[in-house]
Amino acid sequence: MGDRKTLSTAQGEHVLHPQTLMTSYGYDPMLSEGAVKPPIFLSSTFIFRTAEEGKTFFNVTSGRTPAPEGQREGLVYSRFNHPNSEIVEDRLALYEGAERGVLFSSGMSAITTVLMALCQSGETILTSQPLYGGTETLFNKTLSRFGIQSFPLQDTSDLSVLRQDANQATQRGPITAIFAETPANPTNAMTDISLLAQLADELEQQQGTRPYIICDNTLLGPIFQKPLALGADITVYSLTKYVGGHSDLVAGAALGSHTLITKIKQMRSAIGTQLDPHTSWMLGRSLETLQLRMEKAADNAQHVARYLQQHAKISAVTYPPLFTPGSQLSALYDKQCTGGGSTFSFEVGQNEAEAFRFLNALKIFKLAVSLGGTESLISHPASTTHSGVAKAVREKFSIFDTTIRISIGIEYADDLIADLRQALEAL
Repeated sequence: MGDRKTLSTAQGEHVLHPQTLMTSYGYDPMLSEGAVKPPIFLSSTFIFRTAEEGKTFFNVTSGRTPAPEGQREGLVYSRFNHPNSEIVEDRLALYEGAERGVLFSSGMSAITTVLMALCQSGETILTSQPLYGGTETLFNKTLSRFGIQSFPLQDTSDLSVLRQDANQATQRGPITAIFAETPANPTNAMTDISLLAQLADELEQQQGTRPYIICDNTLLGPIFQKPLALGADITVYSLTKYVGGHSDLVAGAALGSHTLITKIKQMRSAIGTQLDPHTSWMLGRSLETLQLRMEKAADNAQHVARYLQQHAKISAVTYPPLFTPGSQLSALYDKQCTGGGSTFSFEVGQNEAEAFRFLNALKIFKLAVSLGGTESLISHPASTTHSGVAKAVREKFSIFDTTIRISIGIEYADDLIADLRQALEAL
């Protein structure tokens, strides 16, 4: 869809900011009757100008030959690619400085497709802890059935502990990937990505191949954290959350080098985890306001988190900007992030019943899973998103019956605080 003009990221020597490029990059209105916004291309298949072009497009799309110099894969069939997904893939990659991006039908299909493209039976994946409940289930109950084992890392901030875990994990098979969710959902536990890169370098010397570092950047990316610049090879997203931003779509993405994304796209085509044109179009709309929404929500979250931190009925708040100054977590946050986002957890009451009483008393906050929308959401992880994780494992990583996850939206902050205040009075 893009020509040299629409794919330009600079005007002369002036480099354009992604926020500007989200409104136009990769789309030429004159190819679509002058439409300012891209149409939704509801077509399952695309016409070739010649039979020779069709042959070339299929060879490139299947990975048998590289694309001709200065050209893209070419449009073939919407399970492989389509204009709406290509526009969003190009724009999303800009925000994180990636060479390429690839869209998926959900965040979980993004993670699954990436791992299926890069890992084989008999190999091992190191994982940070805790993980989103769906990701935990994928590793422990799904991938394990296909011979891909996972090994949980005990401490991702200590290289000596990482080495011990890696040595133990290699007994199960070669380590192909290191998967980190940072910050973690819902505790905001953080992983030092530079340490993972150092560990990957050491493992390359030991086993002859370097594990891929894959980071789930859903909670802060792409505005407040850019893992690729910190040493990651691939970032994955649930675009359902902040990037989509309106709680009205389900999608996922992966970003990385041209070589890796090409390999992942081939797997996506094989198993059919492509995103549809309409949802891709909605994401293009959302990217235009992404920075505005995330910055506003983060500003609101600062006010709400500080209020909760000072409330007598709240025993703990895990919001990155409020990490204890001078602590290891605070230093890591300052090193990796430019903002704290707007999703965090806190502890309320003494048991599940009191936590539920608090939740049931809320009026503005919506009691629902997910996060990153314009509206403020609140949930009880132990009985919902992490209910499939063993209680002992949950509590090891501070997910208790009293843990509440909150996703702050773009409402007026004082109204949100007032709602929390009246609900806390119910305890």
